Amino acid sequence: MKRFLSILVILTLHCSLMVLTAAAQKEKKNNHSFTVAKNLDVFNSLYRDLDIMYVDTLDADELVKVGIDAMLHSLDPYTEYYPEEDMGELKMMTTGKYGGMGSIIRMRKDSTVIIAEPYADMPAAMVGLKVGDVLKKIDDTELKGLKVDEVSNMLRGEPGTTFVLTVQRPGEKKERKFSITRRNIKLPSIPWSGMVSDKVGYINLSQFTEDCSVDLRKAFISLKDKGAESFVIDLRGNGGGLLSEAVNIVNLFVKKGLTIVETKGKIKAANTTYKTQSEPLDTLIRLAVLVNGTSASASEILSGSLQDLDRAVVIGTRTYGKGLVQSSRELPYNGSLKLTTSKYYIPSGRCIQAIDYKLKRDGKTSKVPDSLTNVFHTIGGREVRDGGGIKPDIEIKHDTMANVVYYLSNDDVLTDWGTKYEQSHATIAPIEEFVITDADFEDLRAMAKESGFKYDRLSENRLKDLRKVAEFEGYYEDAKEEFDALEKKLEHNLDREFDRFKKDIKEVMAQEVVKRYYYQSGQLQEALKADEDLLKAIEVLGSDEYDQILKK
Repeated sequence: MKRFLSILVILTLHCSLMVLTAAAQKEKKNNHSFTVAKNLDVFNSLYRDLDIMYVDTLDADELVKVGIDAMLHSLDPYTEYYPEEDMGELKMMTTGKYGGMGSIIRMRKDSTVIIAEPYADMPAAMVGLKVGDVLKKIDDTELKGLKVDEVSNMLRGEPGTTFVLTVQRPGEKKERKFSITRRNIKLPSIPWSGMVSDKVGYINLSQFTEDCSVDLRKAFISLKDKGAESFVIDLRGNGGGLLSEAVNIVNLFVKKGLTIVETKGKIKAANTTYKTQSEPLDTLIRLAVLVNGTSASASEILSGSLQDLDRAVVIGTRTYGKGLVQSSRELPYNGSLKLTTSKYYIPSGRCIQAIDYKLKRDGKTSKVPDSLTNVFHTIGGREVRDGGGIKPDIEIKHDTMANVVYYLSNDDVLTDWGTKYEQSHATIAPIEEFVITDADFEDLRAMAKESGFKYDRLSENRLKDLRKVAEFEGYYEDAKEEFDALEKKLEHNLDREFDRFKKDIKEVMAQEVVKRYYYQSGQLQEALKADEDLLKAIEVLGSDEYDQILKK
């Protein structure tokens, strides 16, 4: 009887606990539902009163959009609202396609919008638009005073529609008119692939859009037919895209049936396991993957998975650290919500998300320090860590770009010099033979001086800040002579900076010229001539270091 009573008491307590737990969960759910309903009611009442009583007439679309954007921005940078008029932007992000003329445009210092780069074989290039052409009118609409995004929206439209673009070409008095028919513009997922040595093939993957895995497969087979015995896949600057395409590319190099990515979210529908579905293309060929701080999301899935499976050597600098997955939800009135629904975990089980957006101090976020990351292991037992992106197997320390080179590469004077060069050279040598001469360099120097080119000198700015601190603390008068002497040594000297960074300046000059004749793929090839990451990859692929890294 005592045993029976004990069991009865335990069962009674267990049932009571279950009832209390259920009641607590129900109360929590009811409280949450009440809080949601209360705040929506407050928002509705607040806007109604504003609309009725505010001194000026409100733009409902604009004001509510600002409210929505502020709400979503408090969550993470990737959760965004797209009203009907912006749905083309979302479509372009996932497909790489849009209706337009196929050109990058930018604004000059004088607030005019110019052609910055036409894409090869696209309407802009085919009708003869050139880098530096100033956009004056679209049909009868004057473009003076409009922002770049406003001009861009006017250039885009339904494929098959035609417009007349009026431009002013530098060095010409008369304006030119071009009749342009819009078409579906699909940005290439692989801007260039080719042989970078007798036995090494190179593939630059710029984005993970629809069917990019098919494009990479074709490039791989083509280069293998040309004698490639090892490969470099370049993901630098690739901000990601479709997760499924990253899995498909991993599948080209690893066996069927492996788990590559698992996504885990709050709801069951967000939990998905992605496995390799097909027989691989080549599981033995040597691979090196190039990454940097702007390699993110799907780029990190590809590089991280190949690292976890000991299938490739990762080279470069640490990646961005985006371990979040976004999905799209349709909204009323043809809008869409792109929202973060889960985190992803690569083969070792790690999530490489660098920032926890729930943990904010003073409204700011910060990256997870290495000391708080956790150790995981590759399939062969090598240590890897979560948080903070993908750490390369071989880290390359790059020299910081000099300020004068950075500002010059983004200044109108370089564009103007490139236009002048193109107008006096009908053709240039093949990319592998092309060089910037000393005469070309001196020509740019003269143009920079004439234009009054200035650049932000950090040393001068820091000295100004130090001078203010010294004045505030009362030490300035005693140190004034030293400050004046140091200021004199730090005086702006464009000739000195040009001479000091001649090699780097020549490199940006070469890229400015080559893109005008060989477009995006040519500019990429020119940049690879002095690429430290690529040179290291070629070295590793051809040595015992490759096996030593993967078999640690």
